[in-house]
Amino acid sequence: HVQLVESGGGSVQAGGSLRLSCQVSGYIYSSYCIAWFRQAPGKEREGVATIASGGATAYSDSVRGRFTVSKDNKQNTLYLQMNALEPEDTAMYYCAMGWISWPRRFENDQYRYWGQGTQVTVS
Repeated sequence: HVQLVESGGGSVQAGGSLRLSCQVSGYIYSSYCIAWFRQAPGKEREGVATIASGGATAYSDSVRGRFTVSKDNKQNTLYLQMNALEPEDTAMYYCAMGWISWPRRFENDQYRYWGQGTQVTVS
C-alpha cells in the first residue's frame, strides 16, 4: 500500500520561499513519476511540477523559473522548492504518484496515489 504525506506548507509574504516535502512509503515500482499539484479555492486542481523516475522534470508555465522539483531516492522523498512566491500561488499543494504518459504529465487522472495536501498561503 503506497502512502504519500506532504509537509512544509505555511504562510509567507510575497517574495518569500518555502520548501515542501512529500514522504513516500510502501512498495514503489519502477518507472513512476511523482508530481506536485495545487488547488486554489474555486479553481480546478492543476499540475505544477513533475519528476520522472529517471530524473526528467517538467513545470507549468506559471511556476517555471521559480519552483524546483527534486527527489531523494534513498529517503523516498519528493521536494518542491518554491521561490519568489506570489499571492497567486496560494493553494493546497498535493503530491501524487503514478505511471503516466509523459505528454499527459499534468493531468490528474494520470496519477493513482495522492497525499492529503499541505496549505500554502502567500500574502
